[in-house]
Amino acid sequence: MAGNRKNELRALFSGNVAPAASAPEGGGKAPAAINAQPAKPVAINAPAADVPRAASGAIKAMGLSLGSITREAEEARALREALHQGERVVELDPDLIDASFIGDRLTDGETDDPEFLALADSIRDSGQQSPILVRPHPQVKGRYQTAYGHRRLNAVRSLGIKVKAIVRPLSDDELVLAQGKENAERRNLSFIERAMFASALADRGFDRKVIGEALAVQKSELSRLIQVAEGVPPAIARAIGPAPKVGRERWMAFGALLEDMAAVELAQEECRTRRFLEAESDHRFQILFTRLTRKPKAETAKPEMLVDAGGRAFAKLKRDGKNTRIEFAADVEPAFIDQVVELLAKQHAVFASGREG
Repeated sequence: MAGNRKNELRALFSGNVAPAASAPEGGGKAPAAINAQPAKPVAINAPAADVPRAASGAIKAMGLSLGSITREAEEARALREALHQGERVVELDPDLIDASFIGDRLTDGETDDPEFLALADSIRDSGQQSPILVRPHPQVKGRYQTAYGHRRLNAVRSLGIKVKAIVRPLSDDELVLAQGKENAERRNLSFIERAMFASALADRGFDRKVIGEALAVQKSELSRLIQVAEGVPPAIARAIGPAPKVGRERWMAFGALLEDMAAVELAQEECRTRRFLEAESDHRFQILFTRLTRKPKAETAKPEMLVDAGGRAFAKLKRDGKNTRIEFAADVEPAFIDQVVELLAKQHAVFASGREG
């Protein structure tokens, strides 16, 4: 079943994907509708029906998860909608495409996103099943800017092939809304990624209504997102990464801990440790949270040496919080210790009566 679905997707692309002859000027119109100018088919290296597949390919096909099949169905639906609206899928050089002007991920793809390698492998084996959305770059002629599909773009770029894309003229608001919608429908941003995304949009002057629509959140939740982003220094948030298992309450508590500059410096110090750098994202958060909530150990006071008139030490006075004790040297005569104990008892009685009087 999974193999047939992939073949259907390949067939759908093979008749509707055209290489981009030249990059449109910034702010220009998107490529002509496919129904008006049929695109030249792009060859897809799909195996012939009568050629037996390698054993490894059969195993991969049999091992497709329900989530993968569902994703492919969603990709096919999105493609059909785009084509129905008269838009055309073209092939672009990834080097001509820039990222969105607002970053929304705290992961570095190839190095710390476990899903990225799986995505690249899928595209290598089955081709790019879903196009990305780009707009003509508003400032640089001949270039494009990504609305959504950043991970697919990076995966295709790593494979050294062209990327399938829909080019659509978009305003900044429309790009942000498309970017947020795509994130909600695919791999949801973690709480801190959403918080940083919301804060970045607010810093660029976007209306809060647009930000809320892009993230699909109410005003109250949006305020909490921005509050957390303002409480956690960006450098520390990026060092931790997306931390997908860490929710709103723990991030808010973490932000409260960082209100003290000393705590910020302590967190920055911890970020440079080997155990932090080698940990995965959720564990990195826990390392910092534990470090900031750990109560510092009380410094142990050094014992005071008790010396006689001749300068010879005969005892140590140790103060440990509320407890105080005297330790006599080993060579002190027991008779002297008895006298001291008796003298202490008398002096304590005098002291107590004086306070009572």
